[in-house]
Amino acid sequence: MIVTGLSGAGKSTALHVLEDLGFYCIDNLPVALISRFLELCANSEEPITRVAFGIDQRERMSLRNYPNVLAELRQRGQRVEVLYLEAADAILLQRFSETRRPHPGVRGGSVAEGIQFERDHLSGLRESADQIIDTSTSTVHELREQLRQRLATPHEQPTLLVTVESFGYKHGVPVDADLMFDMRFLANPFFIEDLRPKTGKEADVAAYVLQRPEAETFLAQVSTLLHTTLPLYVREGKSYLTVAIGCTGGRHRSVAIAEELGRRMTEWGYTVQLRHRDVHR
Repeated sequence: MIVTGLSGAGKSTALHVLEDLGFYCIDNLPVALISRFLELCANSEEPITRVAFGIDQRERMSLRNYPNVLAELRQRGQRVEVLYLEAADAILLQRFSETRRPHPGVRGGSVAEGIQFERDHLSGLRESADQIIDTSTSTVHELREQLRQRLATPHEQPTLLVTVESFGYKHGVPVDADLMFDMRFLANPFFIEDLRPKTGKEADVAAYVLQRPEAETFLAQVSTLLHTTLPLYVREGKSYLTVAIGCTGGRHRSVAIAEELGRRMTEWGYTVQLRHRDVHR
């Protein structure tokens, strides 16, 4: 995949999305080295089969070799796609004003002159593009989602990794929690002599916690919340989410609830990692 286009149009974002989809990404590799690099990829111990290159105005004179390199790759049987990103001049001017970064096309002139120079200099790349995306009206999050939809196959769609962590409040709350729920309103198995030495992972403790009406109500309501919000986290580009479930000691109630929520989210198709921080304290 060749990612190119106008500076400020979103090339870095596109490369980050491709990296999330499993591509080996390199920005600003000289065009003349692309063929050699792909040979190294093919001959490595673990062959690298998907590579994305960021190519832009910084290549200057070597861009003249681009059509020949592209033709050579395709003649060798490489599947090559060119993605070109662009935006309206006014939008690019606004973005450079906000970031205060110098435009790579500026040679003693204004940013507007640099944008026009870059448009002219990259016209050949634009003509050879397989996909052209205008990012003028897209936020960063919208562009990421658009790129995922265009570039990923159904089996490559990035999934949200959800960590469900149980903990005990008396040992401190997790500092990395995105969502936190307090289970201390539930009856505590600690006060049942036969259940005290066990944990919420064991069937009789889990049954004691989960079969109470208040636990069923809580699980139904939180399941509705998570079922609604998890796809929205994915849409916004979030890769990791930690759901923390707490009780007093972190051995009984929080563990049982965390196990049940983890099971439900796994059934919904998410990758779930269970972590019981304080279960052995």
